[in-house]
Amino acid sequence: MRIAIVGVGLIGGSIGLAARERLGASVSGWSRSRATLERALELGAIDRAGDSLAAAVGDAEAVFVCAPVGVLPDVVRDVLAAAPADCVVTDAGSTKRSVVEAIDDPRFVGGHPLAGAETAGVEHARADLFQDATWYLTPTPGATGVLFERLHRLIRELGARPATIDAATHDTMLAAVSHLPHVLANVLVAQAASALARDGEADRLPATGPSFRDATRVAGANSAIWTDIYLANRDALVERIDDVARRLRDVRAALTAADADAVTAWNDAARDDRRRLLEAQLAGGPLHELRVSVPNEPGVVATLALELARAGIDIADMALYPTPDNSEGVVALWIAGEEPAARAEALVAERGFPVARA
Repeated sequence: MRIAIVGVGLIGGSIGLAARERLGASVSGWSRSRATLERALELGAIDRAGDSLAAAVGDAEAVFVCAPVGVLPDVVRDVLAAAPADCVVTDAGSTKRSVVEAIDDPRFVGGHPLAGAETAGVEHARADLFQDATWYLTPTPGATGVLFERLHRLIRELGARPATIDAATHDTMLAAVSHLPHVLANVLVAQAASALARDGEADRLPATGPSFRDATRVAGANSAIWTDIYLANRDALVERIDDVARRLRDVRAALTAADADAVTAWNDAARDDRRRLLEAQLAGGPLHELRVSVPNEPGVVATLALELARAGIDIADMALYPTPDNSEGVVALWIAGEEPAARAEALVAERGFPVARA
């Protein structure tokens, strides 16, 4: 398989390493920094450095755009202008609406791997970075089914777990579970430092316990990346900040009133909520295969995947089997767990598509 990476840093370099090691793929790369490209070649993240973006993506079957969020729409447009007509193009940005709403091309499927590290640069790339990681895909209704299925399969082969979701839901959710924690970590660090300064102890920092270290691990993350993320998702992030402020006021009121019952209930609820959130990531079960007959029309497969995602049903894997005349085809969907599979079967049938268990 021929894969192109645009932006060969930690994420792009890890995609290249995984694709070469796991798939035996031919990987070309392009970056504005020639030194970065040469380093990627040395490390084996790519096996060919393009002299230009067009040269890197000109014969690719799949292109991963790993550029900063703030420039993603422009870079994706440039890639689509140079990529072949049968090439799927995706990105790895941490926010999705800004790029998905800006691009109107059936070859593009937004993406976001939930993987990374505190370190940046291709020097820290790893072939196993995506192993068992969730990799969100945000197709538009017009996405080409064959290309969406190609990308879905490719991501599984890289070791990740693809999950389909619409761009708005992605950004709202990531504001709560990723972007807000970065904001709070920054605030906690600034608060601790300023408290010392007010007490005249600015030069004598206290020993920090594990709670502070764990809660502030992501403080001061790379501004070259995170400033764009904060701004691109600012409306959803502001809503989460307002919600935190409300919850803090509730805790403050319970503490001011010395309401032990309220404080205990608040603390216990947090424990239970955390357990449920972590258990949800481990949920699974035996795979059940559904075979769905669909017409060969633009967006059918992507729309079906999005509807299942909105119903809380994850597609573990998929495959397309077109008829010889390409007028229609069968989509094989593998769903983990009997109950989700049954709900998926019912939903697909409600949409008027013939469906059967394999």
